[in-house]
Amino acid sequence: MPGKITLAFTLCLAAFAADKDVDSVIARRNYWAFKAPTRPQSPDTIDGFVREALAPKGLHPSPPATREQLLRRVTLDLTGLPPTPGEIDLFLADQSPAAYERVVDRLLATPHYGERWALRWLDVVRYADTNGYEGDAERPHAWRYRDYVIRSFNNDKPFDRFVKEQVAGDELFPGDRDALIATGFHRAGPIHIVGGVKDEEADRQEVVTEMTGAIGSVFLGLTVGCARCHNHKFDPILQSDYYRLQAIFASAQAKDIGLHTAEEKAAHEWDVKAYEARLAPVKKELAEIEKPYMAMLSERRKEKLEPQFLDALNTPADKRTEAQKILAKDAEKQIKPAWDELVDALAPADGEKRAALRTQMHAIELTKPLPLAAAFATVSGEKAPATHILRVGDVKHKIRQVEPGLPVVFETNGIETPTTPAGRRAALANWLASAKHPLTARVMVNRIWQFRMGAGIVRTPNDFGVLGERPSNQKLLDWLATEFVARNWSVKAIDRAIVLSDVYRQSAAGDAAKAKIDPDNRLYWRMNRKRMEAEAIRDNVLAASGALNARLGGPPVRVPIEQEVYDLIFTEGERDGLWPVLPDKSEHARRSLYLLNKRGVRLPMMAAFDQPDAMTSCAVRQTSTHALQALSLFNSDFMQEQSTVFAERLKRECAGDTGCEVRRAYKLTLARAPKPAEAKLGAAFLKNGGTASDFCLALLNRNEFVYVP
Repeated sequence: MPGKITLAFTLCLAAFAADKDVDSVIARRNYWAFKAPTRPQSPDTIDGFVREALAPKGLHPSPPATREQLLRRVTLDLTGLPPTPGEIDLFLADQSPAAYERVVDRLLATPHYGERWALRWLDVVRYADTNGYEGDAERPHAWRYRDYVIRSFNNDKPFDRFVKEQVAGDELFPGDRDALIATGFHRAGPIHIVGGVKDEEADRQEVVTEMTGAIGSVFLGLTVGCARCHNHKFDPILQSDYYRLQAIFASAQAKDIGLHTAEEKAAHEWDVKAYEARLAPVKKELAEIEKPYMAMLSERRKEKLEPQFLDALNTPADKRTEAQKILAKDAEKQIKPAWDELVDALAPADGEKRAALRTQMHAIELTKPLPLAAAFATVSGEKAPATHILRVGDVKHKIRQVEPGLPVVFETNGIETPTTPAGRRAALANWLASAKHPLTARVMVNRIWQFRMGAGIVRTPNDFGVLGERPSNQKLLDWLATEFVARNWSVKAIDRAIVLSDVYRQSAAGDAAKAKIDPDNRLYWRMNRKRMEAEAIRDNVLAASGALNARLGGPPVRVPIEQEVYDLIFTEGERDGLWPVLPDKSEHARRSLYLLNKRGVRLPMMAAFDQPDAMTSCAVRQTSTHALQALSLFNSDFMQEQSTVFAERLKRECAGDTGCEVRRAYKLTLARAPKPAEAKLGAAFLKNGGTASDFCLALLNRNEFVYVP
């Protein structure tokens, strides 16, 4: 084929003639993770494979969960939200054998299913709305990738297509808007953007390193990044493998590509002019107030300049030497007053007038038109700089040049890589999405199983290598992987099979005798009890209070933050207006998935409940237990406010009937009726002077509330 080279086995050997370890790598193809899964012929059901693994240990499954527990579990698992009182009543009243199946199908069809999956997927791809590091600047168009992920799971997009779009949507599906947005995958991680002198070569190396590592973690489930400085110490991945994989991204360029029409552009320009016209007079008034004070303060600072800086500043610009130009630029920075100096210098009357104008200015700034629609994309450039193996990963110490290719340990199944810059990522995408690939389907079904069962069959979801944990039930893993491909890579089909299985419907109650045999429940003799993620806890609080704004998608939302956090973030200069919050309070009650995810600033409640920092791929969220969690759930402004809103809901829906309020509160928070003792205590508390908001706050602080049963 003209212009192309084959990546078949013989050419891999030729390309790696300089690698003395190639033969040993080829010999290690028999490791289970590098062999394509084969479908076990029996027992051919999820429950059959689980029972088969339990039997030799003398174990058997636990009894089923109660109907109330099961409804809350599957609703939280598939949507991240609790069942409504109406849904609870309907399910409990439906005694037909198909009642639960109907619930599952309804939940799989709700748009909240995609939101639920997006939370997990965005953890893995380390998505955030800002760049990270010192600047941590916002990414105004990144949210379209988040919404693309939601749509993809809601539409049950075949996973092989989902992979192809993210890796090479621009190359494989030109003209497809969603496929272009999907390439934001390569830009989801942090990027180190700083001012001053830059090393473009080192900066570029950092970018392609991020891209390469993401492919390894997200789709291969391998720590390919460990081969950046030397051959992988444990897995059969050579250092040259790493850089051949990295060469695939040599021509990839980050680019925001407009998605707007000419009419939309014209309308946007008009809106911007109108906005600037509203803002200009306020800024002019502010400048007039500040001008004399700024001049005075500048003169004071000027008096303190060192002679060489003062001399350069006083020299006319057109007569300055090159050295003086540098000194003058530095001097201008030195004499510029800080905002706190200006505020302190203002006369009281001017200070009050200025403060009022700034409040007016910030209100107008909230009406600034959103930027024109653009895809936060990755595209192929016309050139692909040469890629070299680097000594200890240092771009300044090149060893030898390599061509784009795939790790030699894998069979490539005839996949071809163009010699031209374009098409390299397309070849990678086609290889990853191949039904014959040994890892892609396994890695994804393991993530699905982990999401629903609380722990993966492979408990290290991003590491299927030698240092990762072995599958606790490889036959089940391979059956799921082959079933996944057979069902057109349908995530919903695998989800449905899992949540309809008996193993999923088991009780989560412990058993001391069984725990002695399998203390970590690796064989799934019971259901794993799972704590809700930070975002789900917040969403469930909003759902219970009735305040939840269930609107899907759109730009990220800033919610009010605690003053101490605000003080911590904005430690210098004037801080008002630096965290603009929309005046529409209903937007503050959006699902947590839509809150501005700033790498450098996590909301206290999110941080307390182990929200990842989005700097690295998070395959398994940590579940810590500490005092700050209780303090956050009990004392935070958010919880106090929502408890009051919850109490108002109970009053409104129960018309002052105390017994009704107790029953309704339990159903909204725990998806069950109160036990007799609980009903008695709740009624007594409310009748004896206890406030409804305190009662609601106590329910929202129950251990049972934050755990999936």
